[in-house]
Amino acid sequence: MEIDIPEKVRQIISRLEESGHEAYAVGGCVRDTLLKRRPQDWDVTTSASPEEIKGLFSRTIDTGIEHGTVTVRLQKESFEVTTYRIDGTYSDRRHPDHVEFTKSLKEDLRRRDFTINAMAYNPTRGLVDCFQGIQDLREGRIRCVGNPRERLREDALRILRGIRFAAQLGFQVEAETAFAMKELAETLREISAERIQAELVKLVTSPNPQMILKGYELGITGAILPEFDAMMETEQETPHHNCSVGLHTVHSMENILPEKSLRLTMLLHDIGKPARKTMDESGVAHFKGHGAVSEKMAEHILKRLKFDNETRQKVTKLIRFHDDRIKAEPLAVRKGMHRIGKDLFLDYLKVRMADTLAQSSYKREEKLENLRRVQEIYEDIIQKEECVSLKELAVSGKDLIAMGMQPGKEMGETLEWMLEQVLEHPQWNSREKLTELAAQRKESFQQKEDGI
Repeated sequence: MEIDIPEKVRQIISRLEESGHEAYAVGGCVRDTLLKRRPQDWDVTTSASPEEIKGLFSRTIDTGIEHGTVTVRLQKESFEVTTYRIDGTYSDRRHPDHVEFTKSLKEDLRRRDFTINAMAYNPTRGLVDCFQGIQDLREGRIRCVGNPRERLREDALRILRGIRFAAQLGFQVEAETAFAMKELAETLREISAERIQAELVKLVTSPNPQMILKGYELGITGAILPEFDAMMETEQETPHHNCSVGLHTVHSMENILPEKSLRLTMLLHDIGKPARKTMDESGVAHFKGHGAVSEKMAEHILKRLKFDNETRQKVTKLIRFHDDRIKAEPLAVRKGMHRIGKDLFLDYLKVRMADTLAQSSYKREEKLENLRRVQEIYEDIIQKEECVSLKELAVSGKDLIAMGMQPGKEMGETLEWMLEQVLEHPQWNSREKLTELAAQRKESFQQKEDGI
């Protein structure tokens, strides 16, 4: 079997071989190439020691030399080259305490997580597949190399990685591997928040975000996102819904673009519903105030998982407004754009659309038609460049100062008042008209003060 590998990778392999060493492209790059996907990185494994690798290339970085990894730089590109190794014990459930270098490629492949990641390729020797990775690729299966309990005990993050790979590739987790995942799911609590965050983002932005349900089934979400389990266990006895909060959440993720902030918004938009559920005398569920609770809980979860400020701010703001119903009228849309933010309004519509599509058929078409009309009005407002924020007003604080107004509360209130007028009458957003309105308002205030 022949695999097309980049020229620079061939150069690295050739130089190592010319010096009497074995060398192979290995891991995810081989897997992705066999799946006709474009690898993000190309890694090389070799029988050469780290010192020998460094001696063969002019530009290297000691990326993880204690574990045998050297980064080779070729014309501004980086490639990790790692010595064949056998891993020692993993006392922190993440990294081996020590490694032992070996001359056996098979021993190096044996330590890897899943069979589909344990294949190596050399342009002259071909594909090395000691653990039936090709068969698992063909059958769409995620299976640990060797004993799954041993592999997952070594590095608990592999439990979540397995689900993430299944989501990205559209695969299923092999039964024995799944059993071991469930047995060891609680060990994920020992993994750093940053590592959990990275895998969770890859899972929810994958083509199959519904694989989070497998995570729930195996107890994985209970360890990393217990709030999701509460949603799965909360039914929605209301005409607007026909499934639990958790299933609705998953369907909403499936109905939105695979962009990080959007998928995270849908994952967390109803996270507050379990805490706000009440039942009326008719047996109908209500979740009053769940938006504010969801926003607060999402902020806590995103901080716990060490998300950056920009992501937290965008996601929580979208959650705050996710249940806002805007009438399909120009004034209502302009006010909505001002309230939510012009830069975020289109994402708000995407969130509302995904949320609606994940609800029951009750009044669904009516809701969707409203959203379509709101988007049409939004696009018309954008095309006409109508004012929806203070920074778009035709006058500024400097203009008011030039009219004799002192900076302070009065100026701020006047600018807000002028924006209200412009939201209702977009054609008034001109320097001449707003100056006239400001003068009239000032005169009116003065007359009130004089008792006229």
